[in-house]
Amino acid sequence: MRGLKGKVAIITGSATSIGASVARSFVNIGTKVIIADIAEQAGQELSSALGENAVFIKTDVTSDADLKAAVEGAISHWGQIDFIINTACTYLDNGMDSTREEFLTSINVNAAGGFMLVQMARPYLKKTKGAVVNFGSISAKVAQPGRALYPMTKGTVHQLTRSEALLLAEDGIRVNTVSPGWTWCTIMDDVSGGNREHTDKIAAPFHMTGRVAHQEEIADAVLFLCSDHATFITGTDLPVDGGYSALGPEQQIDSLGKLEN
Repeated sequence: MRGLKGKVAIITGSATSIGASVARSFVNIGTKVIIADIAEQAGQELSSALGENAVFIKTDVTSDADLKAAVEGAISHWGQIDFIINTACTYLDNGMDSTREEFLTSINVNAAGGFMLVQMARPYLKKTKGAVVNFGSISAKVAQPGRALYPMTKGTVHQLTRSEALLLAEDGIRVNTVSPGWTWCTIMDDVSGGNREHTDKIAAPFHMTGRVAHQEEIADAVLFLCSDHATFITGTDLPVDGGYSALGPEQQIDSLGKLEN
């Protein structure tokens, strides 16, 4: 993809799972990355594995001091910031039993952290006419059993993207959202006991592709939105969901066919 080589990206939540795949994909195409994550050991290991174009900076996205350090670290190492990728999130969610503290923590991690990072990086993004990619979710658009906080915060992210896209357009900064469907990642691995085949089978009825996503497929979408191929795309959501959001309540069942005698 054009326009990525030699650029600099700060990627929150990128020490493990999907965020780490995003970091790898950027480095593989020639982008320098700041791995901004609270997971110190995993972040250091990934940084070492990716080589000189990756630097780990321990970052708690609920801490303005940490976010400032990530921005300053990018400038100190490479003198510019071209992309902000907000993948950090918490799945903290007890549905209607969620406490006020859990509610506020969810908002703080999933929405406020990314907003504050973009605010701090804005002067540098303005210089490079950079791009922001926020991570939404298919969960932002539907009601889900047993969940309230995660879908709510991801819905917040979608609105933040629209607002930021408008407010930052005067600076030449583009802002978009990527919304993954079910993706084979740490959580899926843990819940399924590492059984990818079983996970694909469960996901098949509500993903047209009949499987969950590979992490690299999500990363490719992020890279596209940052590239020169997407220079007229801002304020929008790119679902990378195998057709999940295009299916209605009937999923892939021929309900009318079942009415036939």
